[in-house]
Parts: sequence; structure tokens; C-alpha cells
Amino acid sequence: MANQQFLIDVPELKPARLKKPRLGRYEGVKRKFENSTTDLAKVFVSFDDGLAKPNGFRFIDLFCGAGGMTCGFSKAGYTPVAAVEIVEIACDTHHHNFPNCKLHRGPIQDFHPKDALADAGDIHLVVGGPPCQGFSVAGFRDPNDQRNQLFREFMRVIREVKPWYVVMENVPGILTLADGQFYRAIVQEFSEAGYPDVSVSILESANYGVPQLRPRAIFVANRFGWTNPYPRPQLTQDSYQPIESGLAGLPATERIPAINHEWTKHSKDMEERISKVPPGGSLYETFFDAWKRQYPGLPSMTIKENHGGTHIHPALNRCLSAREMARLQTFPDSYFFCGSMKKAMWQIGNAVPPRLAEVIGKTLLPSLKAIAASKPDPNISLTSWQLLERPT
Repeated sequence: MANQQFLIDVPELKPARLKKPRLGRYEGVKRKFENSTTDLAKVFVSFDDGLAKPNGFRFIDLFCGAGGMTCGFSKAGYTPVAAVEIVEIACDTHHHNFPNCKLHRGPIQDFHPKDALADAGDIHLVVGGPPCQGFSVAGFRDPNDQRNQLFREFMRVIREVKPWYVVMENVPGILTLADGQFYRAIVQEFSEAGYPDVSVSILESANYGVPQLRPRAIFVANRFGWTNPYPRPQLTQDSYQPIESGLAGLPATERIPAINHEWTKHSKDMEERISKVPPGGSLYETFFDAWKRQYPGLPSMTIKENHGGTHIHPALNRCLSAREMARLQTFPDSYFFCGSMKKAMWQIGNAVPPRLAEVIGKTLLPSLKAIAASKPDPNISLTSWQLLERPT
């Protein structure tokens, strides 16, 4: 494969047209939850970021999509024993990449853990994210959206499986939806399921080496009254990985369908229109959150698929390819996405960055090992440990 450099430069633009990048989205909401005096279980800890070996802990991934969470936790050494997804093409992708994982193709309402996992042994971790379309600031934020109720099915599975830890992810907008009522309902559901000390934090993917700005609301809970560890940020804004680090090595003008390196075919007229879009600007005035020119030298903006178009390449007059999107999400090049180019883009844009899931998994590992060995919570003192009920 030719390792071509980017050959097309963004034309010189007037300073008035250049838009400033938005770093640190949701900082206000993030500070509110970081400074909470009611969440006493949340702790930020360092983690072993070396090459992970199989650790013997098993997990299931609900609303798994194309497998971003499955990929990340697997890379952290966990074994995926089951996954649930309703979208057929995403199921195809998940099965292609995790053929040994028992995949439930269909509504979560039809997933019954006692039948599906009869011979799986203990499930140490349940991960996943209910569909977020009703939560996102890019959507309509409708508290009555039926998709906003699917987390109750998530909790039904939790009650039946009784995992040691739970990790639930979603967009940060879930925390302020309906003036916080939805967040409070989630906390209550966890408590009623036997996980009273649920924690939440907004994690910025770029803090952990993802070359993309993608904040996620991460809920962590356990059923032993232990702490809920979160990964301590590794990078700050001035050391984020730039978009170029994710795109490096991919040919700029050669399509490679075998690794999903395909992009929307543009007419000469469309290329001319794209050439006039400055970094941070959009091709459309009324559809400003799509077809935006990426900033060179900075992490990618949150990537997404928009009706066959993605954000615009920082140096070329075309949209990003599906593989470029996957690179920015930290999927390995060996991870193949089934279906058409557009469907691959949709799957990638809706995924959790595997790198983010990986660091969460690595952070949880000492606690899971301590539970398995009947040792104290590694994040609290022995004095505090003596006040807790010893897990069984």
C-alpha cells in the first residue's frame, strides 16, 4: 500500500472566515458532577496501560452495535461471552469480529440471560449503552422518546445477571435531559437493582489518546458497596493526539474496500464547493453540524455519518473515508465493518471508541481481582474496609 502524503492543501482563507475550535465541551456539566458531594464512591485512579493479557473476567455487551465496547474491553483482557443488538448489519459486523461471542440478534426485550448464559459461569461485568438519539444535544432531547426507556431493559438484565460491576455509557446530554429527571431516574433504577452507589463522570476520549473530541457520560456501579474507579486522564488539551496521527499511513487518494477505506464520490462541482469550506466551517448554512472541515493539528471533531457524508478531511477536498473514521475511533485496521460504505460509516459513527472502553476496563481490573481474591477494595483504606460488608 502506498504511503502517500496529503497532496491537496486547504486554500488560503481570510481570517474572518476561520472558525475557532471548541475544546472542552460540557465542562460546566462535568464540573458539576466532579464536585458532587453526594457521589462518595467515585475515585480517579492511575492504571496499568501495558499490553493486557487474558484476565479470566467475563462480560456481556448490551446494545453492542458494531462492537466498540466489546473491542475495547477485549483488548483490556476481558472475555466477551454474549452481546445483544437489534440492527442486523451491526450484528453482522460484531459476529465477523467476535465469532466466539454468543450474539442475540433482536430486541433486548427478547434477551433472557438465564437461558442464553446457562453455561457461561459468573458474569463479572455488564457493559453497554442504550440508544442515545433521544438524549443527544444534536437530537430533539424528547423525554418521552421511547428509546429513552430502553435503559430499563438494560437494568432488567442487570437484576437477572447480578454482575460485580456495571459500566453504562451515553452522551453527556443524558445528564441534563428533562432538567435532570432522567439522570435521577437512572440512579433510582440502579439503587433498586442492588447498586445504590452508582457514579457518573463525563470522560473526554481525547484525554486517553483518542485522536478525536468525543465526551461520553460513563456510569459505573458495583453491588458490594465498593468504590467506582475511573481512569485518571493521561493527556491534557495541549498534548491531545491530532487528527493526523490517526490518518497517518493511509493513502490519500487510493480507495481500499478490503479495509473499508472508501469515501463518498464527489462531483467536480462538489469538490469546488468543499474547497471553499474553512476549518471548522460547514458546507451547509442550515445543516451546520455536518460536512464540517476538520481542523489540522487538533483532534478530530466528534465523527458521525450524515446521509452519506462525514466531516471533511482537514487537507483534502473530500469527506473522510470509513476507515479514516474508524482510525479516529481507534478501531484497528483489522476490524472490518460489514455492509455498504454508508452503513459502515453509520456503524462507526455510532460506536464507542475502543480505546476509551479499554482504559475503563484496565481501571476496573484491580477491583475485580480484589473481589475475586476476597481482598479489600484497593481504592480505600483498611479502616474503611472494615466498615463494609465483605463480598461473597
